[in-house]
Amino acid sequence: MELKDYQADVLSDLSSYLQTLLDFKGHLSKSFTDYWKNRGVLNQSYKNNIQEVPHVCVKVPTAGGKTFIAVNALDRIFTAFAEYNPTKPKFVVWLVPSLTILEQTIKNLANIDHPYRQRLNDLFQGRVQIYEKTDVLQGAGFNADSVREQLSVVVMSFDSLKATNKENRKAYQENGYLASFLSDGSHDDSLLPEYDKSSLINVIRTLNPVVVVDESHNAESSLSLDMLRNLNPSFIFDLTATPRDNSNIISYVDALRLKKQNMVKLPVIVANQRSQEDVIMAALNMRRQLEVLAKAAQANGAGYIRPIVLFQAEPKNKDDTTTFEKVKKILVDLNIPPEHIAIKTSAVNELKDVQLLEKSCPVRYIITVNALKEGWDCPFAYILATLANKSSVVDVTQILGRVLRMPYTRKHSAELLNLSYVFTASSQFQATLNQVVAALNKAGFSKRDYRELDVASLPLPEVAPSVTDTKDMFNEGTSDESATDDAAALGLDTGKLDSQWEEVAVKIEQGQSVGLQENPVEMSSLTTIAAIQEQALVRAQEFEDQALLADTQDCPEELKAHMNEHKIKPKFEDATTLLKLPQFFLKIPSTGGFFDSGDTWQKLAKENLLSDFVLANLDATVNFSAIDSEVYSVDAEEIGKGESALAFKAIKKTEKEKLNQIIRGQPSSGQVRSIVSRLFSLIGKNTFYPIEDNDVKIYLSRIVQAMSAEQRSDCLERDYSYVKVIKEKIQSLANEFAEKEFGNCLAIQKIKLQPSFSFLKSITPSDNAPSISKSLYVTEGGLNNLEAKVIRGVAELENIVWWHRNLERGKGFVLNGFINHYPDFVVLTQGKTIILIETKGDDRDNSDSKDKLKLGRAWADHANQLTHETGFRYHYMMVFESNPIAGAMTTGEALKLVEQL
Repeated sequence: MELKDYQADVLSDLSSYLQTLLDFKGHLSKSFTDYWKNRGVLNQSYKNNIQEVPHVCVKVPTAGGKTFIAVNALDRIFTAFAEYNPTKPKFVVWLVPSLTILEQTIKNLANIDHPYRQRLNDLFQGRVQIYEKTDVLQGAGFNADSVREQLSVVVMSFDSLKATNKENRKAYQENGYLASFLSDGSHDDSLLPEYDKSSLINVIRTLNPVVVVDESHNAESSLSLDMLRNLNPSFIFDLTATPRDNSNIISYVDALRLKKQNMVKLPVIVANQRSQEDVIMAALNMRRQLEVLAKAAQANGAGYIRPIVLFQAEPKNKDDTTTFEKVKKILVDLNIPPEHIAIKTSAVNELKDVQLLEKSCPVRYIITVNALKEGWDCPFAYILATLANKSSVVDVTQILGRVLRMPYTRKHSAELLNLSYVFTASSQFQATLNQVVAALNKAGFSKRDYRELDVASLPLPEVAPSVTDTKDMFNEGTSDESATDDAAALGLDTGKLDSQWEEVAVKIEQGQSVGLQENPVEMSSLTTIAAIQEQALVRAQEFEDQALLADTQDCPEELKAHMNEHKIKPKFEDATTLLKLPQFFLKIPSTGGFFDSGDTWQKLAKENLLSDFVLANLDATVNFSAIDSEVYSVDAEEIGKGESALAFKAIKKTEKEKLNQIIRGQPSSGQVRSIVSRLFSLIGKNTFYPIEDNDVKIYLSRIVQAMSAEQRSDCLERDYSYVKVIKEKIQSLANEFAEKEFGNCLAIQKIKLQPSFSFLKSITPSDNAPSISKSLYVTEGGLNNLEAKVIRGVAELENIVWWHRNLERGKGFVLNGFINHYPDFVVLTQGKTIILIETKGDDRDNSDSKDKLKLGRAWADHANQLTHETGFRYHYMMVFESNPIAGAMTTGEALKLVEQL
């Protein structure tokens, strides 16, 4: 199971936040504010819900795969912890809001064949154990030794730690099964003194867990926060479609991104009918036609789909309403086979142990009130038919999200199978639409994600039989197998009706007029649905166009007011839209297959240059004598009112010394293994991707084996400093290899430049530059003193059209070669020369400068070969305040040259 692009972006956001947290040594407020400032979002303040504990949230709409995101997030969080405490137990408390989600989560995480568990096994080398609350209370495979050796995940409901009944109070009582966790007293300061040391709550507290909170909007009350506080967490990771006001959101996923990845059936087509009877008939007819389309697609190789209708009945205690018993009776009276119908309410659950996605499952209709809430997802559910009184405002808030998930998460050939449907019969349709919007908001979507159609306003057909009228025409006595299908319930010729439905479906898909002119009963059965479907396809295309135009980097609506956003000046907009700066592309050779379209080109990434890089036989001599004598330390920073900003609780000195003594007592081979293990945990998995982790471990072994006994002992004391030097060594070797590979590929034209980068219509810098004439954007990104001096001089030249402060962190233009280089400025002259300018203070590292200068010159040389195609010439220059390296120049020299271009 691969990550969707938006899921990968969420995890990238998490990694960025964790790195910012490390950079600020755990200062919660500063790290959160800086994290967003770097994305051009200002004035984002951290809500310190639980003192000293990072507590962040990701907003992902329903059907966006929040559980899979959380599974992948665990590795990143524990890798960040390893920076401070490599011996920290990988212990997780995974909280869910309901028994339905609890059962689902445990089942999926514990099943070794499920993609979630397979991913956990990949990330944690197969050392994974999933527990229920009863398992840990009884010590079933849960002890101090097992927790040290594996990833341990305890899945519990929010309520299970609230001491509100006898069963829940067990977590706070003395427990002999957990005696192995009783320590030497080093963790006593983390215990709740009112409970026994061996109680589950105190054991959890000593393990300082990472807490995952699924559907976290259900856990934001003061009581829930007290419960979270009692767990003594080291990190809290919330996932929800609807974050509360006190959430610290670090990542937003827009609904259109789910649509692009075929995760959801959008837009929702909301059709208002004339009566409850019409709602039922519309649902029957639409479901049948969707099944015809699904069967046709399956015959052409698509997956099996059996469209399902969710009938939303009224609660029993309301007068004159369509309760679930009445709905079932109506369906049965319409000759719908009883086995096609299932009831799911708080009191009746006919879906228990039913596998709705199996081909052998007959269920096509599910009748509920509001029991299908979070945690119930069936991709075959296409239609929500709500049967409130016509005078009522329809409340679909609880269950609309249940019809949104897309079967097989791929686009289907019949467009009608890519949408979802809501049928209502309300005289207060606008108020009902407001309920639909509320339901979409609850699922993390918005008002743009539905399209309305008021069928009640359409002209009446010549004959519009009610449900009762239609019942009289049913072939109740037939023994033909097709009579058990609800299509036969229409009393018409089943084969003819199926054929007509297929004909209508084809016409609608092709945008043709349906033109039903046959008998009135058939017209009544098909006209309304045909009208809905024709409109649905029009609205769906509008939505597709909107999704395609949407920029995946657009700022979420929630943050737009805080964005430091600046647009391109109108006078430059048209010309800049057509401008594409050249970037390096790599040739991907043809495989020679029948369907192969020949050689292709993809944008070069540094990783492409390292595909053949192997550390095994390279120099493993590392000079550790340059390590400074300071011992790496992490101190809690006092920020007022007794609030500590320590994010990750560092390993205690006494514990580290105890561990070091154990390692020193090992034979030489054991010492090497232990030190390599510690160094690798501090480096982290996939740090040097695409270099294999096993290759890094072998290289570390060579380094440690070459150490003297004194160096090994010193390495245990100053492991962070040693890791820093080793990482620099590996990076230098990789850079050297990548540079050679880059040069070779350029020489044989396996790498070439192509026009690629387009300027954004607006930028969101972390801070703003002072007003300087001829800027491309209304306001440019911030400048240091040297940058401001250089660009003021450039802007004063008569031949300059515009200048732009290039942004980093993936927002701006990158020279993508053997290094990724973001030049400080892009400048356009009246002579149609594009100049890249990199400024350097005299204190900058020359080795970095030399690499950038070499890459910049290579870019300019090859870009000028495109002049006949692009109409531009290209130049790169590096500007030093003074004392330039060979090939660079001073500010004065640079300005004289720019004036001539």
